[in-house]
Amino acid sequence: MNSNKRIIIFDTTLRDGEQSPGVSLNVEEKLQIGRQLKKLNVDVIEAGFPVASPGDFESVKRIARELRGLQVAALARANEKDIDTAWEAIKEGENPRIHTFIATSDIHLQYKLKKTREQVLDMARAAVRHAAKYTGNVEFSAEDASRSDLDFLCKVFETVIDAGATTVNFPDTVGYAVPHDFGRMIRYVVEHTSNIHKAILSVHCHNDLGLATANVLTALEQGARQVECTVNGIGERAGNAAMEEVVMAIRTRQDVLPFDTAISSQHIMAASRLVSMLTGMVVQANKAIVGDNAFAHESGIHQDGVLKERTTYEIIDPKDIGLSKGTLVLGKHSGRHALKAKLEEIGYKLSDEEIDRVFLRFKSLADKKKEVYPEDVEALVAEEVLRIPDRYRLVYLHVAGGSGIRPTATVIIEIDGKEVDGVSLGAGPIDAAYKAVAKLVKTESHLLRFAVNSITGGTDAQGEVAVRLEEGSYVVTGHGTDPDIITASVRAYLNALNRLEHMKENAPQKKC
Repeated sequence: MNSNKRIIIFDTTLRDGEQSPGVSLNVEEKLQIGRQLKKLNVDVIEAGFPVASPGDFESVKRIARELRGLQVAALARANEKDIDTAWEAIKEGENPRIHTFIATSDIHLQYKLKKTREQVLDMARAAVRHAAKYTGNVEFSAEDASRSDLDFLCKVFETVIDAGATTVNFPDTVGYAVPHDFGRMIRYVVEHTSNIHKAILSVHCHNDLGLATANVLTALEQGARQVECTVNGIGERAGNAAMEEVVMAIRTRQDVLPFDTAISSQHIMAASRLVSMLTGMVVQANKAIVGDNAFAHESGIHQDGVLKERTTYEIIDPKDIGLSKGTLVLGKHSGRHALKAKLEEIGYKLSDEEIDRVFLRFKSLADKKKEVYPEDVEALVAEEVLRIPDRYRLVYLHVAGGSGIRPTATVIIEIDGKEVDGVSLGAGPIDAAYKAVAKLVKTESHLLRFAVNSITGGTDAQGEVAVRLEEGSYVVTGHGTDPDIITASVRAYLNALNRLEHMKENAPQKKC
């Protein structure tokens, strides 16, 4: 077993995380998340799957070129085209990593790949050898490892390590594992792979049974030294092991988890909020570490204990993840320079033109709100800067409703630079507004999800709305903010419609 206690954090928010249903990040949004991951000091950023689409290729290339001081990885199936494309995307990076994979479980071999074990072994060897021609930093993943024959898996790992793999990854691809059995499997691989000492053993756990973090921690106890995870635990189906949970579990329970990471934990909350805003995936209130209720105390007994001594009911100091009490930061008398300074303080380096756009929204917001918090400023950046070019833009909204009055919405939107207007009735004010917008843009999409959240406390807080739309095979998420919840709702709807148009125009190849 490797005696090194340093755990490598391999963040796949931009690859596996983006494969969450309805999530589609543009290049600028990916770069913004990548910069925040660099602040967190992750060891590896898996920036995407370059062969999947031109957009994925471009975003991986820009991240590899811009972000220094860490490794940028690109995913590739076990074939030369994928590997060549991955290398073209990351070759300008600092110590770039090619991450190639193929399934090893019999169920995948029989039904998906339709290949024998010997054929898969040959493909894995050839893929790693090809990748190793480009870089000495090659990772191999055995997809569906937790349902694979362990002796065959050990043979595959031995083969790819001999071929040049420096990291071998044991994924619980479908979230099938439970901790004690997962630990047994990791231990078996460590004990029966003769050359395992020549590579880093990694784990990638999905959360289908709610056990991803527990499985990861068990794997570390048995010799794994890299964790593949995502911010907020987003990802395919029920998601991945959450980076913040793994990191803070290690930091909090050093007595039983004597490991270490390089993560700068004070940036965890900022990363969580940024990922939530840009993906439209609202963090549940009771989510560990980063949920709104993670450090909230309702019980009188708990409140009394915390007031006397924080550690009576808090095992983590909120400041360790970047949480503060939240004080007045900016107001209606604040100028452009104050806003710029605050933006830089919370991690945003914007161009003068981008600051001008945010400043206009900020002044409008400050006229409506007594207090403007960092979270409000982050929301404005997401609205004005970190979004795809708008084909549809809200110009005017008026809604009439109330007891005894059937809600009516009057909407003016800009479509490709031309203003159009419409009026519609609805069951409620938001329904009326959405019907008016739908008629104007002639959309055939269906609303799958509508969620409202308050960005900060108080009755004057900005409302944050996330919607999910479906049209044919496309599913997109939209996000909108405004102190007026109906306006925020329309902004979210238009953002989703813009994303839908963007996806249809680019028509990316479906990710594996």
